[in-house]
Amino acid sequence: MTTFTTSDGAEIFYKDWGSGQPIVFSHGWPLSGDAWDAQMLFFGMNGYRVIAHDRRGHGRSSQPWDGNNMDRYADDLAELIEHLDLKDAILIGHSTGGGEVAHYVGRHGNDRIARLVLVGAIPPLMLQTADNPDGVPMEVFDDIRRGTSLDRSQFYKDITTPFYGFNREGVANNQGLRDSFWLQGMAGGIKGQYDCIREFSEIDYTDDLRAIDRPTLIIHGDDDQLVPIKATAYRAAKIVRDATLKVYPGGGHGLAQLQAEQFNADVLDFIRGA
Repeated sequence: MTTFTTSDGAEIFYKDWGSGQPIVFSHGWPLSGDAWDAQMLFFGMNGYRVIAHDRRGHGRSSQPWDGNNMDRYADDLAELIEHLDLKDAILIGHSTGGGEVAHYVGRHGNDRIARLVLVGAIPPLMLQTADNPDGVPMEVFDDIRRGTSLDRSQFYKDITTPFYGFNREGVANNQGLRDSFWLQGMAGGIKGQYDCIREFSEIDYTDDLRAIDRPTLIIHGDDDQLVPIKATAYRAAKIVRDATLKVYPGGGHGLAQLQAEQFNADVLDFIRGA
């Protein structure tokens, strides 16, 4: 296993394959870097260096009691990028990972990155407020906290249905994706995953989006049942200065896995400047 130790003593697992311009992948909750397998293989075989880490409290990384917050997630990402001395990196973040890469820019700047891709991403804000009426009510996040804290194993099995849209007409069930989601989720630590719920629901990442000054591709499914497009992608595309919004009709939250071929092709075109 390849790991590095952060400045506060956490051990972060990461995969680093291939050579060429680096692409760094940040995964969603409650998963791990393995969620990017189809992208790691595709882009690695297309001449890119591909890197995916497990966020602290997730996957094979340390499970600290404290420090499970977006400031520390972004700093962990910055320390990984500096540890590997990456330059002209492409950052790709899904869901919570989208908040992580945006907050990385907000805290550490744009100097080491060339482009960003946000897919099903949480910025600017998931929570429903008076200024964000299309967001998700707090009681939904409280239910996620309840399920995670009291019956995590079954909850992670159940949430795969809206995550991948298996409750939608025309979307075929994929037991392999369900099993992979559950295995990745259960590999992580309950405290880190519980704490992370606040970070993907209640934090406003508007200022981080404003700090981005690199070309940014925003991909979102218009049937995302977990991260509503009106509260996130539509608003983010108006905030980021050089943003391109690509909407997948009928697409769900896990589109990078469920529609991997289309997603990979779209991202490759964006990276190559097509």
